[in-house]
Amino acid sequence: MRLLLSLLVFTLALHAEPRRIVSTAPSFTEIVYAIGAGDRLVGVSNHCHFPTDVERLPKVGTYLRPNVEAIVRLKPDLVLLNEDVPQVASQLGRLGIPPLRLNNTGLEDMFRSIRQIGIAIDMTTKAARLEQSIRDRLQALRRVTAGKPRKSLLFIVGRTPGRLDGLVAVGKGSFLNELIAIAGGHNALADSLVSYPRISLEAVLRINPEVIVDMGDMAETIGVTETHKQDVVKLWEKQGDLKAVTSKRVYAVAADIFVVPGPRIAEAAEAFAKMLQERPAR
Repeated sequence: MRLLLSLLVFTLALHAEPRRIVSTAPSFTEIVYAIGAGDRLVGVSNHCHFPTDVERLPKVGTYLRPNVEAIVRLKPDLVLLNEDVPQVASQLGRLGIPPLRLNNTGLEDMFRSIRQIGIAIDMTTKAARLEQSIRDRLQALRRVTAGKPRKSLLFIVGRTPGRLDGLVAVGKGSFLNELIAIAGGHNALADSLVSYPRISLEAVLRINPEVIVDMGDMAETIGVTETHKQDVVKLWEKQGDLKAVTSKRVYAVAADIFVVPGPRIAEAAEAFAKMLQERPAR
């Protein structure tokens, strides 16, 4: 009820259906497009790559460091902001530009963002259809993986280029932790106290995961080559005692679906399921 009331007040404050939208995060951008309002976007974050139409749009900084001046120049009537930048929201509000603060940390947060954006741009029916289609796809995957043995999976999202140090992995609080479970796996760091903990190679050897997914130095997914991915796998192959190495279940990935908590999360979950269930190469 609180959500509906706050969004009603927000929508009334707009006085009209927003026609010029600025998005400060890839997940917000993908939601707007998936709902069918991509033609209303006039600016996006530096890290927005999908769909390809966004490449031609002006860039307005990152989700934690939006460029207020760049946003104002675009004369938006709605700005989609991460809730962790309240000072930016206040600045825009004082300038008469309505901000909508969103949080996409977990799966339910993402679904809430779909509903909020749908209300804000007066496309609630399409937003509801999008939410339901994603939920249905994830539920179908749950049914497929239910009852199957759960392999431990370690997902590396940060790493020193060319080396197995400076490792950052997926922990308990991330939406990726939820996707791994839906895919039929067990996050090797599910008990961590933070969403993206730093971890040493010694700790990886101690945990000894059955599957390793490494996106560590490929977070900027544009332009990553197959040779680069192969080199990442070779890095891990030097650690011959790891279960993931001996069973040939080390995967190097470079795709936004694994780092953007948006409408394509079902694709990420299905990709995890394939890594967890497919027969290892011999």
